[in-house]
Amino acid sequence: MSNKVPFIIIIILTFITPYRSFSQDNDDIKWYFNNSKSLSELWELDDEHHRGTFIITSYKPIYLTAVKYSTDTNRYPVAENSTKTLDAPVSLNTSESKFQVSLKTKIFHKMFDGRMDLWMGYSQTAYWQIYNTERSRPFRELNYQPELIANFPVSFKFLGFDAKMIGASIIHESNGQSDPISRSWNRIAFHAAFEHHNWQVMLKPWIRLGSKIDDNENISDFMGRGEANIVYDLGRQRFRAIARHSLNIGNKSRGSLQFTWSFPIFENFNGHLQVFDGYGETLIDYNHRQTTFGIGVSLIN
Repeated sequence: MSNKVPFIIIIILTFITPYRSFSQDNDDIKWYFNNSKSLSELWELDDEHHRGTFIITSYKPIYLTAVKYSTDTNRYPVAENSTKTLDAPVSLNTSESKFQVSLKTKIFHKMFDGRMDLWMGYSQTAYWQIYNTERSRPFRELNYQPELIANFPVSFKFLGFDAKMIGASIIHESNGQSDPISRSWNRIAFHAAFEHHNWQVMLKPWIRLGSKIDDNENISDFMGRGEANIVYDLGRQRFRAIARHSLNIGNKSRGSLQFTWSFPIFENFNGHLQVFDGYGETLIDYNHRQTTFGIGVSLIN
C-alpha cells in the first residue's frame, strides 16, 4: 500500500495546483491546461512566456492508459549477470493499466547574467495490474524520476529548424524496490531542442554515472545512451515518437521506439493511443524486449 501513496498525492497535486499556483485570471487557467504547448510555452524561453519561479507546471505528458496489452509479459525479471533471482515466476496478466504524472518548477530565472534557467522536474509512471484479480490487482512497477535541469534559451537556425534551447540535467531513476527486483540508474543528460512550424525535436544523449556492477548491469546497452523525441501537431491532434538506442552495432544494437497519438474528445480532454516496441518500457524490464499496445485518455500532451 505504501507504494501507492506517492502516486495518489501527485494525482491530487495535479488537479489542485492550477488554482493554488495561479491567479484566477482566465488566461492563466487556459495557459496551464493548454495540453499541447510550444517549446517557448513549456520552458518559458522568453519574457512573453515567463510565469515566475516556484510555479508547478506540466513537464512530460500526463495520461492514463486504461488498457495496455503486452505480447511478452516479464514474469521472471532477472538482471544481467546477477545471481539474485525471484523464487518463482510472478503471476501477471498480459493486460494492465498505466499512469504517468510529470511536473516541473523553475527555481531560478536568468542565472549567469540572464543566460540560464534552473528547473526541478519529477515524473512518475505506474504499471497497475488492475485486471489481475488473482493477486488482488497489485501495482507491478512504479518508476520514479526526479531531475535537476539547467536550460539555456538560444536562437539560431539549424537544418531549417529554429534552435530554441540547449542544456544539461542530472537524472535519477529508480523503482523503489529491494533485491532481487531493485533497479536504478543515474545519468547526466545533454539536450538540444528545435522547432519548425508544427514540428518539435529534442535530442538528448546521456552519460551514465556510477558503478557498472550493480542491480542493473549494462542498462545502457538495453535502454540506450540517448533519445530523440519528435512531436508533430496536426490541428488539435499530437503525434509523438521517442526513439532510444544503445549506440552499439551487431547483436548489441538495442533500444526502443514509442509512438503516441493524442486526439481531442472534449476541450482539453484527449484520447490517447500508445505503441511501444523494444527494451526497457519499465526499469524492471530494462533487459526484456516486448511490444505493447495501449489506449486511454490524456490530460497534458
